Amino acid sequence: MRKLTYLIAASIDGFIGDPNGDAEFAMQYVAGDFLEYLKTERADTLPTMARQAFGVDEAENTEFDTIIQGRHSYDLALAIGVTSPYAHLRELVASNSIKESPDPNVEIVSGDLAARVRELKQEDGLGIYLCGGANLAGQLRDEVDEIVVKTYPVVVGSGMSMFAGDFRADEFALDAVRAFEAGVVVTTYTRKR
Repeated sequence: MRKLTYLIAASIDGFIGDPNGDAEFAMQYVAGDFLEYLKTERADTLPTMARQAFGVDEAENTEFDTIIQGRHSYDLALAIGVTSPYAHLRELVASNSIKESPDPNVEIVSGDLAARVRELKQEDGLGIYLCGGANLAGQLRDEVDEIVVKTYPVVVGSGMSMFAGDFRADEFALDAVRAFEAGVVVTTYTRKR
């Protein structure tokens, strides 16, 4: 069975962006050995434009072949005229307001998103990358099998949390911790079932 991985950047105090979801605070740390890690071990998760800029656009997908993102994340691409921001992956966008996909590579999912994810998990293939904000992660909280947090060495004080929704303690087991020169720490957790 395929797994759903929520791979997200966060501040030390656990925020993934400002109140509107902007995560520019993290960009200054994407350099050195951490950038090499992204290019060599996490190239699947890079937008197609970044893959091209970093010279890894021909890299074979090794971990993910599908991405689910929310409307707000997708709007960032649409704002610059990109209708398929992750062209190297099968793209799903969760939206109740987009009625027709602007790109043949992008499937618009409205309605029961969790049911659609359960269907995807039953298919053959690589993993499913959850790329989005708190609302999307909150909707899919029960379906998340793995969380990978890229923690940046900055405190922002307030902003968007990793998950929206009611208070509830879901347990995850620590799988790996990896530190980089610029102070970024990547921590991987697997859901306890």
